[in-house]
Amino acid sequence: EADGSLRQLPQHHVDTGMGLERLLTVLQSKRSNYDTDLFTPLLDAIHKGCGKPRYQGLVGKADTGGVDMAYRVVADHVRALSVCIADGVYPGMSGAELVLRQILRRAVRFCSEVLQAPPGFLASLVPVVVEILGDAYPDLKREMDRVMNVINENENAFLSCLLRGRRIITRTLQQMDQSKVFPVEVAWGLYRNLGFPLDLIGLMLEEKGVQLDTAALDQLAQEDTERKASKRQVASSGVQLDVHSLAKLQQDGIPVTDDSPMYAYELGPDGKYVFNPCQATVLALYKDGSLQKEVGGGQRCGVLLDRTCFYAERGGQASDQGYMVHLEQQDILFPVASIQVSGGYVIHEVIVSETVKAGDQVQLFVDEAQRLACMVNHTATHLLNFALRQVLGDGVEQRGSQVTAEQLRFDVSTKAPVKTEQLQEIEDVIQEIIKRNELVYTAEVPSQLTNGVQGLRKLDEVYPDLARVVSVGVPMERVLVPESQAAMCASVELCCGTHLQRTGAIEDLTIISERQLVKGISHIIAVTGEQARQTREAGQSLAKEVDTLSVRVKQGGASLVGAQRLSREVGLLTDTVENTAMPQGLKRELHATLRALQRVANSAIRKRETKLAAEKVPDLLAKHSNQPVIIDTIPVESPSVLMKVVNQLCDKVPGTSVMLLSPQASGQVFCACQVPKSSLPVFSAADWALAVCTIMGGKAGGSEVVARGSGSTNDLQLVLTAALEYAKNKL
Repeated sequence: EADGSLRQLPQHHVDTGMGLERLLTVLQSKRSNYDTDLFTPLLDAIHKGCGKPRYQGLVGKADTGGVDMAYRVVADHVRALSVCIADGVYPGMSGAELVLRQILRRAVRFCSEVLQAPPGFLASLVPVVVEILGDAYPDLKREMDRVMNVINENENAFLSCLLRGRRIITRTLQQMDQSKVFPVEVAWGLYRNLGFPLDLIGLMLEEKGVQLDTAALDQLAQEDTERKASKRQVASSGVQLDVHSLAKLQQDGIPVTDDSPMYAYELGPDGKYVFNPCQATVLALYKDGSLQKEVGGGQRCGVLLDRTCFYAERGGQASDQGYMVHLEQQDILFPVASIQVSGGYVIHEVIVSETVKAGDQVQLFVDEAQRLACMVNHTATHLLNFALRQVLGDGVEQRGSQVTAEQLRFDVSTKAPVKTEQLQEIEDVIQEIIKRNELVYTAEVPSQLTNGVQGLRKLDEVYPDLARVVSVGVPMERVLVPESQAAMCASVELCCGTHLQRTGAIEDLTIISERQLVKGISHIIAVTGEQARQTREAGQSLAKEVDTLSVRVKQGGASLVGAQRLSREVGLLTDTVENTAMPQGLKRELHATLRALQRVANSAIRKRETKLAAEKVPDLLAKHSNQPVIIDTIPVESPSVLMKVVNQLCDKVPGTSVMLLSPQASGQVFCACQVPKSSLPVFSAADWALAVCTIMGGKAGGSEVVARGSGSTNDLQLVLTAALEYAKNKL
């Protein structure tokens, strides 16, 4: 409880922790889970694949080199990865996906660092997992290739991240000057964004004699945790009955809420939907974690009714909005903020303007516009599910959905990214069903009757004894006939949501986003009706802008400034296209065009910069002929032009070290340098540029051969002298 005291739970159970593995350990008289036949085939496969000594079950100091621990980690983790990925959970950046990502990366590290196995070894163990668990988990057999692909791709990405992370650490160490404390924000960025292990960062820094501020790192981790918790709290708004209140309702014999009135709407002769208000009785009030008989005015509470016409948030569909009025006082209105369902009891979250008591009679009114928009988008979601199967094949499986009044989101497993032409085919299938204005049939039927319906779409979850079937265009009696094929060529799903009665009300649908959040899962967002029309118009308007800019880019800018302006315009229009809702197929086409235009614009800039640089070289050669080190100042418009002058000078006089500075009207000074490879490792361009730019209070970076930076100074001659002295000392 809030005061730290303990309160008895309504039901008393004992958690023994006796899972399948531990139970099998007892039955097979083994000392460890890893000695049972759930693990021994995996451990044998690891031994054969990596060539290390056989698994002996050693722990602690007896496990020299941690080899047996690596066996256990890899065996355990590849099982978890296989089952989760087959079940549709993929390595990602938050929640369960983040945990799976960490499991995979830990397994990869043990494979490569301890077992010294080649890349791809972890995925090669998946068939062994399938052999052990495949009969109990049929999805493993069906999804084996996908599981292996996901593991391999994530392993490759992690190994690439390790390489990139090591480069970032090396570059940061080079730029730290005399400091012995590694920048904590760099370490946190490596961990949070690249998934670079913190312990590996610590080991690399220890080798270099550099420390990591672990206290500051812990503080960043704490702040990140608090941010996530805050987001979760906002996302999970709404009154939820606690376990004690649920038990009290059941003990008192209060029946669960009758929510059948939420389906009591009809399509009128004029083509408009009629939503009838619902009269109900207040059974209880819920406030501050307890059930109450009365709540005073001005307070927020949950209202439990005997019946409701409000749809509570579930099944991916957002809850209804609306209000309730007191029957005896019609001028008292209670806006409904949210609707949640717990154990069959529907809780309406309201702020009561006057006292409300158990036994009061109220009348409920849903927000008809919001409900109708959700109905449109939910029926459209079913059509999208059907169209995806028609275009991409039977292998696609729903992995999640969300329906709101504004849009619909649908997550689906796919064998490959959805192509642009496939997106158009999917929309065409849906448009045809909308145009036919098909009837939408619904019925509640015993769940066992739905098991034999071929083509029925349902999620992998437990459904109630009476399940609601939604069929588009096919009468229910045809769907439920034994051995019927009707559901194979129509949208037929188990669904508790609210739907249209005819598809024509959808009017239009367009997919405005399709991307793979993780490998094998397409995240699709679509809009309907007037929103769909507006997105098409926005896309066509931007297409005209792209065409106009294309002509100007191909004509080219009259100067370097003009070419740079065109390049910026391409970048700005690219951002506008990215941030504007429009048909996804058109967005992809415009992005492809803009990428090509950006290449043309950048090429034009490089040519003009090369030409400008070439004009500077002859005077510098004449001024510094036969000198091993060239240090000077020249006027240029950009750091890239300055770098090109340096490059061209070095090409003309091989073996010469060159540093050029360019003071700008803003007070900034550009710096660029290049040294011959024969000077390495004694004389490094990166060190030279850093030393000079540090004098100017600036920064620099680059490689051992070429580098550039910037700073500001009131004494340019002092900087030139320092640059020459540095070069002389090194050479």
